[in-house]
Amino acid sequence: MLTDPIGDFFSRLRNGAKARKESVIAPYSKMKEQILLILKSEGFVIDFEVEEKTKAQKKLVAHLKFQRTGDAVLENIRRISKPGHRVYSEAPTQPRVRGGIGFQILSTSKGLMTDKSAVQQKVGGEVLGEVW
Repeated sequence: MLTDPIGDFFSRLRNGAKARKESVIAPYSKMKEQILLILKSEGFVIDFEVEEKTKAQKKLVAHLKFQRTGDAVLENIRRISKPGHRVYSEAPTQPRVRGGIGFQILSTSKGLMTDKSAVQQKVGGEVLGEVW
């Protein structure tokens, strides 16, 4: 049993990128699918798909993006808000991740979004993690 499935998902992505794997497989959840949509829109993942062996066993397959040098575009992804320590943030006080190179993923009342989108829509929420 996993106590932090989002943290496990971030670790799978980070380890897959460092090991230069073409794709990473993770158990399916709607939140993980939304995280992959954000990573795809920001250019860190080429694409992803939902594999369905049975109705009870869905899996997400994320295809990682690499530079011409062979290095992964996804340098690091880390969990901020954890099950034992939740971290919340207001929109106007968002710190810039790596001087604007990276971004934060927030869970807001309007769904999952990046910190830039949250500032534009003037909403705050739980900071799930940082990506750069």
